[in-house]
Amino acid sequence: QVQLVESGGGLVQGGGSLRLSCAASGSIFRVNLMGWYRQAPGKQRELVATITSVGNANYADSVKGRFTISRDNPKNTVYLQMNSLKPEDTAVYYCYAQVTMNRPTLPTYQYWGQGTQVTVSS
Repeated sequence: QVQLVESGGGLVQGGGSLRLSCAASGSIFRVNLMGWYRQAPGKQRELVATITSVGNANYADSVKGRFTISRDNPKNTVYLQMNSLKPEDTAVYYCYAQVTMNRPTLPTYQYWGQGTQVTVSS
């Protein structure tokens, strides 16, 4: 089993910054794609950013130029630096990881964190 533990959410004024972290732990052979999704009240969960194991990043248009995703492979940790935050960024942010398990058949599964609230005031 794998656990994703997120931290770094909170309340911030518009224009401010926050940094989210998510660490994967458990019976891990390799963490492949990692990323962040978010879900605002009454809306569907949406992609924010993803990053491959070699550092190739992909962003939603709404956050390009403001958010930066990065990862520390030895620590199985992904980060999301959020700058110039806007009230419309308010949501629960979920960490995502595609993990190859440390088992003889090396199966790959998808995991989600428990979510961390980000609230941006106007």
